[in-house]
Amino acid sequence: MRFCNLRLQIGSVTTRSGACALMLLLVRPLCAAQTVDWPAYGGGSEEDHYSPLKQINRDNVNQLKQAWVYDTGEKGNIETNPVIVGRTLYASTPSEKVIALDPATGKLKWAFDSGIRGTQPTRGVAYWTDGAQARIFAGVMNFLYCLNAETGKPIASFGENGRIDLRKNLRGDYQDQSIALTSPGIVYKDLVIVGGRNPETHPAPPGDIRAYDVRTGALRWTFHTIPRPGEPGSETWPAGAWKTAGAANNWGGMALDAEHGIVYAPTGSAVMDFYGGDRVGDDLYANCILALDAETGKLLWYFQGVHHDLWDRDFPAAPALYTVEKDGKPVQALAQITKQTYVYLFDRLTGEPLFPIHEQPYPASTVPGEVTAPTQPKPDWPAPFGRQELTAAMLTNRTPEAHAWAEKQFSTFQSGGQFVPLALGKQTIVFPGFDGGGEWSGPAIDPVADTLFVGATEMANTGGLAPVPNHAGQGEKIYAERCALCHGIDRGGSGTFPSLVNITARWSNGKIVERIRHGSGRMPAFPDLDDKALAALLDFLRTPATSGARDPAGAANAPREYAFTGYKKFLDPDGYPAIAPPWGTLSALDLKTGNYLWHIPLGEYPELAKPGMADTGSEIYGGPIVTAGGVLFIGGTVYDHKFRAFDTRTGKLLWETVLPFAGIATPSTYMVDGRQYVVIAASGGRDPKGPVGGEYVAFALPQ
Repeated sequence: MRFCNLRLQIGSVTTRSGACALMLLLVRPLCAAQTVDWPAYGGGSEEDHYSPLKQINRDNVNQLKQAWVYDTGEKGNIETNPVIVGRTLYASTPSEKVIALDPATGKLKWAFDSGIRGTQPTRGVAYWTDGAQARIFAGVMNFLYCLNAETGKPIASFGENGRIDLRKNLRGDYQDQSIALTSPGIVYKDLVIVGGRNPETHPAPPGDIRAYDVRTGALRWTFHTIPRPGEPGSETWPAGAWKTAGAANNWGGMALDAEHGIVYAPTGSAVMDFYGGDRVGDDLYANCILALDAETGKLLWYFQGVHHDLWDRDFPAAPALYTVEKDGKPVQALAQITKQTYVYLFDRLTGEPLFPIHEQPYPASTVPGEVTAPTQPKPDWPAPFGRQELTAAMLTNRTPEAHAWAEKQFSTFQSGGQFVPLALGKQTIVFPGFDGGGEWSGPAIDPVADTLFVGATEMANTGGLAPVPNHAGQGEKIYAERCALCHGIDRGGSGTFPSLVNITARWSNGKIVERIRHGSGRMPAFPDLDDKALAALLDFLRTPATSGARDPAGAANAPREYAFTGYKKFLDPDGYPAIAPPWGTLSALDLKTGNYLWHIPLGEYPELAKPGMADTGSEIYGGPIVTAGGVLFIGGTVYDHKFRAFDTRTGKLLWETVLPFAGIATPSTYMVDGRQYVVIAASGGRDPKGPVGGEYVAFALPQ
């Protein structure tokens, strides 16, 4: 136990809550802390992104200089929030190798290569110790590896020769399942608790939350997010739906109240994301905050943020835990951000909201077979941290031509704020867009100032549904079910999703099949497709692309399936958002009152800033951290590649630097040998025209 390290180790669990935190705050001035860790994803099990360090503060942060750089030698997206324990920094490369660096120099200590070509994002690792030994738990595609923290070697006594195949113990033939551990598990005592990323189309496995023994890898408990017959919540699904329903998974990470032994797991939507005719009902426990007994997996309380989700409104990030005074008494609380920019605040022990939440009525779907929920929950307070409804008055004025184009397009859309059902033959505005709003990077909380900080993307998307023709062949049906979601029913792609028009002329059959079987980036693997199905899909991709799903005469009233027309960003002809700025923001919320303290644009497009259109904001993928020195650090801005420091009290920019690639990740801060560092992964990957690399860059004050 390091009493100078405010991240207290209780057994093998990192915590900083209640009386323990107060005791350490009192002890802190009496000792000269030489080593202060960042021992878990998000800084600690509370997921508050907070550090007690203050060597770097609002008065001297403008003196920060680059301390070291580690180049992974790979190109691809890194979303990793590094874990630092003692004299070792643990992180991942774009291909999902696990690396250990000296946190003072960036020198490589060891690297673990599983031999698997990782194609999915990975956001960090989990660390466990019993004081005598230490282990790293790392996700590589569908495997959870257990590594010796000192050497990086797999521990053969764990699972099957050092790893667990997360496809197993879900449903059916495990080799047909698709799951990837993109956000790290969370450690409680001798358990490592994990979720996983599942496909967002059929077929997808259920999003079970599972706990494994940290020493042996034995499965200790499972919580079924899609309840089995007889389990509470099964009545919110059609009879037998559990056999084929998928997802409702925890992909954004978890938080842990170690003192009370409660793990908090937010879940995403059930498949298919945008049409639920086969899952009519509220679909518990999709789109929920789950409070589970960390020892047993027993459900303690839950809150469902979206009933029968048709908009991909996952709870995108782990909640942040904090303590706040309410009615003169301390309340151990939880803050959950959302894609629609709501902030839900709860008593984390009871599930009681700190501000009232009311069910609001919303329109019914007009799509055959669909039954929308009549109401959706909305907190009375705090107000959303992003705009809620796109109107004609909010369209871009970047140029007269762009405005005229946006007006014409907008007149063809359906727009009415949150939870307007998607329609047939017409595009519906979803704003904030499918990625949020709030995203996987989550918020940060200053526990001393009782302030929450959160970034938001303000991007509008459009989406709709199209019937899958009854006469469609196998390949066309597979495309509509699996591929149209991202690449569009017309194969045209959008933004980060590439066009598949003439893909068979540009790529070999082998390359296409490899990508389908193993996935890449945001694309999941589809291992269940056999050779015959893949041949049919390739045949369909060779046919000329059409503007939409064909619907032959005389089949209009026949039973059918529906495909999503594709994620479409509402961009002007020059590729910029077709709405007025800000296109990305950073906000500070007073957790005592629910009032915002400040709200500023975050990010810019360099080519627009040069002629004077600065502070537009931009898409943000990467979260903030805050320190006792009164500084908020954040990267995340896709196009300007900047890493910034702000005054937590005012939102004033104190320092910025340009990274070699966009910092699409949450930074970490720590102290080694009495020197405080801030490190961030720089890799790019979200800007289709920008450079891509794979580096870790650390900063510190001059010595």
